Amino acid sequence: GWGLTPSLDILVTVVGLVIIVGGLYLLISTIRLFATVGRGTLAPWAPPQKLVVAGPYRYVRNPMISGVILVILGESIAFGSPVIFGWFTLFVIANVAYFRFSEEPGLVKRFGTGYTRYRRNVPCWIPRLKPWCGEAHGERSQEGN
Repeated sequence: GWGLTPSLDILVTVVGLVIIVGGLYLLISTIRLFATVGRGTLAPWAPPQKLVVAGPYRYVRNPMISGVILVILGESIAFGSPVIFGWFTLFVIANVAYFRFSEEPGLVKRFGTGYTRYRRNVPCWIPRLKPWCGEAHGERSQEGN
């Protein structure tokens, strides 16, 4: 724990748990979108066949990893663990580098101008305030389509 008073320890633990639940919800909803909209999985041998620009992807380009990041951050808060927070920090740094130098160039190759346009309009990590309703691959991006 954090060594706080019992009531503050409970509050901090609850905040951490809320962050974990939010991260899990984001992770599960994006995996579902990969299957239903993208017609694929997050596994490299069966990636989405269609660019997913629905749901949380209308606000931020990496909501799946953002969900994992939130889970790890929530764990570090809930358990008062500097070690888990260190893991959180390394995980963020590694994923920022991976997405910049590997994932995004691969997505440009796979999805071409649709992804390039999406990348120009939707931020990588900090969500937009309003959802992007642009087009990708000539199809209007809508929730669940």
